[in-house]
Amino acid sequence: MSRCFQELDPVFKRHGYKAEALLEVLAAAQGLYGSLSEMLLRHIAQTLLLPFSRVHGTASFYHLFRLSPPAPKQCLVCTGTACHIQGAGLLLNELREQLDTKTVELGSVRCVGTCSGAPLVVVNGEIWNHQTTPSVIEKLKELLS
Repeated sequence: MSRCFQELDPVFKRHGYKAEALLEVLAAAQGLYGSLSEMLLRHIAQTLLLPFSRVHGTASFYHLFRLSPPAPKQCLVCTGTACHIQGAGLLLNELREQLDTKTVELGSVRCVGTCSGAPLVVVNGEIWNHQTTPSVIEKLKELLS
């Protein structure tokens, strides 16, 4: 058994090294290592006595799992009703075209619950109200410099 991922050993033990625990093991592994590298997925497959194709297929199917390390910053555009009405769709599309995905991971969230700030984005957990594409780009450049 590989010693590279020994921090995962208690998770395997807790679940009795059973294949049925694959989702729990993947979630724990991502929590420990930040993402699910091919080497880590192979270790999980070997330890749970599963084909690599099943482990990789499961990890790639669920959107909550990352197969590569996350970008340094995460930017989520709220697409809830109030934000949508205030142009969140356009904001999201423009950001997709303009952001460098190696430094900023872009996504969306259905509702943040601060509708009076629409449209808004959440950057690494911080809510930015009344945003436009230029304002988001400018603030992200400041954060990344």
